[in-house]
Amino acid sequence: MDHGMGFADVEEEPVVEAQPNLDVIMSIPVTMQVVLGSTVMPVANLMKLGRGAVVKLDTSISDPVDLIVNGRIVARGEVVVLENEESRFGITLTEIVSPTARQPRAKGA
Repeated sequence: MDHGMGFADVEEEPVVEAQPNLDVIMSIPVTMQVVLGSTVMPVANLMKLGRGAVVKLDTSISDPVDLIVNGRIVARGEVVVLENEESRFGITLTEIVSPTARQPRAKGA
């Protein structure tokens, strides 16, 4: 049964691959945190904290701080005092963490 239209007569439209619109993604706000360290303590000790208390963290001064974006470590760096604003801190990035290694640093590492 031939209806007068063969496969050769069908015009195919060119395939256009959709390009992602990065402008939409670039305007999404994300939460960035710089984590100096952490500690675990009983609630009783937490309740005793007050002005002037010192909380010992699991990191030393020479350890890099973690730069966390939306809960994932993306980089590490060193804390610096901003030159133009001596009352503010910043971070100098020293390491970009690969996507496969973006887990929190193990305690004592």
